[in-house]
Order: sequence, then C-alpha cells, then structure tokens
Amino acid sequence: HKPAPRTPPRPLSLPLTPPTTKTAGRIPRRPPAAEPPPLNKPPRPAHTNPHQAMASSLLTTPSQTLAPTPSAARARGSSPPAAAQVSFSSPRLPARRALRVRASVAIEKEVPENEAPTTFLREDGSGAGSGSVRERFEGMIRRVQGEICAALEEADGSGKRFVEDVWSRPGGGGGISRVLQDGNVFEKAGVNVSVVYGVMPPDAYRAAKGAAKNGAADGHKAGPVPFFAAGISSVLHPKNPFAPTLHFNYRYFETDAPKDVPGAPRSWWFGGGTDLTPSYLIEEDVKHFHSVQKQACDKFDPSFYPRFKKWCDDYFYIKHRNERRGLGGIFFDDLNDYDQDMLLNFATECAGSVIPAYLPIIERRKDTPFNEEQKAWQQVRRGRYVEFNLVSKLT
Repeated sequence: HKPAPRTPPRPLSLPLTPPTTKTAGRIPRRPPAAEPPPLNKPPRPAHTNPHQAMASSLLTTPSQTLAPTPSAARARGSSPPAAAQVSFSSPRLPARRALRVRASVAIEKEVPENEAPTTFLREDGSGAGSGSVRERFEGMIRRVQGEICAALEEADGSGKRFVEDVWSRPGGGGGISRVLQDGNVFEKAGVNVSVVYGVMPPDAYRAAKGAAKNGAADGHKAGPVPFFAAGISSVLHPKNPFAPTLHFNYRYFETDAPKDVPGAPRSWWFGGGTDLTPSYLIEEDVKHFHSVQKQACDKFDPSFYPRFKKWCDDYFYIKHRNERRGLGGIFFDDLNDYDQDMLLNFATECAGSVIPAYLPIIERRKDTPFNEEQKAWQQVRRGRYVEFNLVSKLT
C-alpha cells in the first residue's frame, strides 16, 4: 500500500466552498443520530490529525438565497409524441404543501441496434452535412465520449473495456450507452450520449418556457411542438472511498416549430455542468477541481465561474436535510443570451475539462489505504446522491 496522502483527508463535515465564493446548505457534521453505529460519526482516516482545520478560504456560512432552479419539466433526452398525466398527493402534508407531481410517461420504447450509425441526425436542412449547431454538437459529444472512455480505461488499469449498447428511437434519433463495471479503480462508470427528436405536448412546452412565454403576441397557446435534444451524461463511482464520485452532463435543446404554429417560436438553449461528490474532503483536490472549472469559464466570460458555481451550489442542495450533495462545481441551464457559436465553444471547453479536472485526483487517491468503516461511510454519502436524485427534486 502507498502511504497516506500528504494532505490528510477529512470527512465531509463542514460547509465548504472554493476561494471567494459562497455555498448553499452544509455538509453534515455526522450522519443523523438515529443511524446505528459505527456510522454515527464519519470514520476518520488512519494517520491523520483530527484537529487540522481547513483553510479559511474554503469555509463560509450557508447562503440564504437560492438561485432559480431549471424547470423539472424540461425535456432532457427524449420526449414521447404522446403522454399520460400522473398526479398524486400526500395525505400527511397540509393542503398548502401537498406534493403534487405531474410526469410525462413515455409510450415509445428504445430499439436495440447492432452498431452506431455515423450520425443520428436526420437528412434534412439542419441534419448531417449542414454545418449546423446540431451537427457540431453531436460531433463534439461523440468525440468526448470516446476520449473520456479511453482515459478512464487507462486509469482503471484492469484491462476491462466499456461495454457499449446502441439504441434508436422510432420518433427519431438514438444514443450510445457505455458502462465499465468492477474494474480495479472504478466500481461503475457510465458515459452516455443521446441525439433525439420528438414532439412536446403543449403543457410540457409551456412548463419549459415559463408562464410569461406561454403564447404568441396574439394570445394563442402553443400546440404540439417538435423538438431536438442532444447531450452527453456521465456518473463515475470509484471503489476507493477517498476517490470522489464525479457527475457531468452537457446538452443542447431546440424547439423546431415552424413559424406558422401559434405560440411556439423557434428557440434553443444550452445546459449542463460538472460537479464533484467526495466522501472525504481533501483540500488540494477541492482546489484543483475548482481551478480547472474556473479556467474553462474564464476563457469566455469572467462572470461565468462565480455565476455557475453558485448555481451549482444552490441546485445540488437537499432541502429536507439542509445540506449539499457534494462540494459543487459549475451548473447552468436555459443559456441562450450569448452568441450561439460562443456557447457551443463554451460547452465544448467544459466537456473537454472533465479529464484534467478529475483524473489527477483519481491518480492521487485510488491507492489510498482504507478500512471497512470508511467504505461504509462512502455508501452513506452515496445514499445522499440517490436521495437528491429520487426525492429532492420531487418536492
């Protein structure tokens, strides 16, 4: 085994943020008291000084203001040509807080394919060979998928390769899913791309664009709206509890309605982000990860990093626990108030920054000695990740 890292890791037990930025929520000092031992307190790594404090520049009080979060109704990969509405209420909540969820239920199934096509784009004026943003974005996400999978395979060192599944969608488009499992370094790593077409029901379009943009100037509401969506999405779970989980996704969305469809003007936007979710806080890893994110943002606009860092802090926040999911990163959505080519280049830069932001941390932490108690604490923190995805965004 390699010796313990020079900068001693600490459990995620304090509010944290990179220099000069504020964060929403907090990381708990310990798991809730109701949880049985030995998880009533984050296990401390061997050979560390329990009294070593984090640098003051990494600590701050919780932010009291949350940035507006993107609509949960936004289509993020595929949307059916028809949908069923599902509603339910919780009898244990007061009427004013009753949980009411409306979801579009897809009736269109993915179709397995034997191999990936050269492009998932349609052969039309905005498809393959057009030089459109659609074509360039698809080319970018497929290239990045290949680069990241190759880099992760090399870092894993097990000789295992990502298993690929290709699928198509009757409504148009398809995707490529790649998964590496039970490697030397990675417990499970997935890197997926999708390029899909579909039709948004009127309610979904109005929810996506907001009440102020529901209709055209003549007051007409939108009818069914054709859309295009493409993106790359990934979650990486290392085995070692001192090696952090990483999540990233970058996406591009267009509504494709012709001008004669009432209430549905053409529109487009970019979204995405990269965030780190460690079980143990190691200061040099925090600084490295956020410095790479800042460098990527600063190439385009110095306001991007502080703006998207705060958005990330506020978005990945578990309200009922009053704590953050991890140590943040960058996050943005509905981004269309800059030149389209500039934002395409920005998304490309962010996607390209994933490997330099993450793999140096993995190389430093993958061989750190750990025990069963520390592995169990990793599972508790992963539970928070699941909790955010399955519970937090429904409330």
